[in-house]
Amino acid sequence: MTISDHRAAQLATRLAFFVAGFGIACWAPLVPFAKQRLGVDDATLGLLLLSLGVGSVASMLAAGLLSARYGSKPVVIVSGLALSVLLPPLVIATTPVTLALALFAFGAALGSLDVAVNIQAIEVERLSARPLMSGFHAQFSIGGFAGSGVMTALLAFEVAPLPGTLACCAIALAAMIIAVPRLIAGKPAESGPLLVLPHGAVLLLAALAAIMFLVEGAMLDWSALLLTASGRLPAAQAGLGYIMFSITMTIGRLAGDVVVARIGDRATLLWGSVMAITGFVVLLAVPSVVSAMTGFALVGLGASNLVPVLFRRAGAQTVMPVGLAVAAVTTAGYSGVLLGPAGIGFVAAATSLSTAFWLLAALLVVVLASAPLVATAPR
Repeated sequence: MTISDHRAAQLATRLAFFVAGFGIACWAPLVPFAKQRLGVDDATLGLLLLSLGVGSVASMLAAGLLSARYGSKPVVIVSGLALSVLLPPLVIATTPVTLALALFAFGAALGSLDVAVNIQAIEVERLSARPLMSGFHAQFSIGGFAGSGVMTALLAFEVAPLPGTLACCAIALAAMIIAVPRLIAGKPAESGPLLVLPHGAVLLLAALAAIMFLVEGAMLDWSALLLTASGRLPAAQAGLGYIMFSITMTIGRLAGDVVVARIGDRATLLWGSVMAITGFVVLLAVPSVVSAMTGFALVGLGASNLVPVLFRRAGAQTVMPVGLAVAAVTTAGYSGVLLGPAGIGFVAAATSLSTAFWLLAALLVVVLASAPLVATAPR
């Protein structure tokens, strides 16, 4: 491949990551409208939202199998285009059943895209012979900011949900149209069995991914309540903690490729874990608004490049097909997002929310201790 081909492939991969973040973020501001349209209570709404996660997890193994057999490009194309066009059905569903089906399909497209685009990223990074994974994952975060911002702005200007989703659909489709011809075809079908249970290095990577996604999910779902429960901020301002976390995570990922190229995967895992753990200590041990914001910033910055390193190592191992390894890591991560926040709630109910957050810091110690093993895992 020429330099221009490498750059084109990198652009396509960034756009696919952007579409994934953009699509899911466009849905978030529409949740209250869905609840009002269907007239359901919070419990029913929670079950409906769970169907999105179930669809995502259900599609991941299939995406790994298909990517291993046919390469990641066709899976990225189909799932990216599907994610783009499945936004409008979410706002025209008029019954709980139809919304559940729409969310399941939307989640399946998102889960497939998450797996396939990470495999595409591993292939592009390998061909480019330099770290790129952190920058790719940063585009997911940027897509998230853009999606929530565009949809919120449209709704604020009293654009109805359906025209709003059509506009966002057009943006996502335009990004995919630019990306499609620039995606790389990838390797032929990998040799060996395609149905392989995660084991060895992949099992460790999957466990660590579950921890990291659990931390991110806890920040999303519980950070505001932590700030209000401790009396540090009123409810109207409690979202500042997650905003700080998100900003520093995006900044860390934008700079992450340069950092990883300089210090390597092992040091990135070590120092990133130390920084995130320090963030939790500052957040929980010092009862002030400044310490809280500092803690959230440190957690976001420290955690920013840990997941990209885990995906890179999944692509480097040879104990199982790369497609299935990435699918296993992604599925474990989503499991952390889906089950983790509920687990935090159970721990908080039995003890306190602060105790639950201290347990998150303890789980990050596991990541810290595993850094040498991850960096030297068999390839």
